[in-house]
Amino acid sequence: MIAPKENRRSQIQRIAEQELKNLEKWKEQHRAKPVNLVPRRLGGSQSEAEVRQKQQLQLMQSKYQQKLKREESVRIKKEAEEAQIQKMKAIQREKSNKLEEKKRFQENLRREAFREHHQYKTAEFLSRLDTELPDRSTRPVAFPDPQSSTWKLPVLPGNHSWARSRAYKDSLKEEENKKLQKMKEEQHQKSELLEYNQQQQEEARTKIHQAEHRRVNNVFLDRLQGKSQPGGLEHFGGHWNMNSGNSWDV
Repeated sequence: MIAPKENRRSQIQRIAEQELKNLEKWKEQHRAKPVNLVPRRLGGSQSEAEVRQKQQLQLMQSKYQQKLKREESVRIKKEAEEAQIQKMKAIQREKSNKLEEKKRFQENLRREAFREHHQYKTAEFLSRLDTELPDRSTRPVAFPDPQSSTWKLPVLPGNHSWARSRAYKDSLKEEENKKLQKMKEEQHQKSELLEYNQQQQEEARTKIHQAEHRRVNNVFLDRLQGKSQPGGLEHFGGHWNMNSGNSWDV
């Protein structure tokens, strides 16, 4: 245990007491002074009925403003969703265009490889014919007896059948390409028709929204006009009653 220093302790106590005195002195100097106001009549120059009517009008306007704010928020949200949909459509359209370009490139590569392979096979076939024809020309040709029962017509080379099969395959390929192009055109027309229908629906919704907005404005203005006329509208029990018997809920 270490004994505390008496001098240090007394010094700290004196400093603390001096600070407390300074704090009390500052509080006394900055104490709030009493307020002395001249007596006067409050409430302004308006009557209670006028004030109540003004409050009711402000309440109606606040409800109308809240409705407008809700409609505006719905419209902004709808526009954001439509923009997001259009963005997604653009992305999907770009992807489809890239995929179509990739397919065309692969088809061109396939056709080029097939053409080179066909040229190679044709050259190989012609070279084989060139090597076989001299051997056939040096050999004696034996003409069979026409009266013999074993005589048959010479076998023609298969070039004509190969050409016919090749032409048939080309015609099938061309028909497939035509069908594919027709399907693409139909899909494009369907997409254009769908976009047109969506645009028409959006225009119809906009017109309906504008008509509803005008109707609400007209009703509000009619209420204000009836309120301003004496004996036109009266407020009883939370309902607006006219002399003709019609009423609206507030």
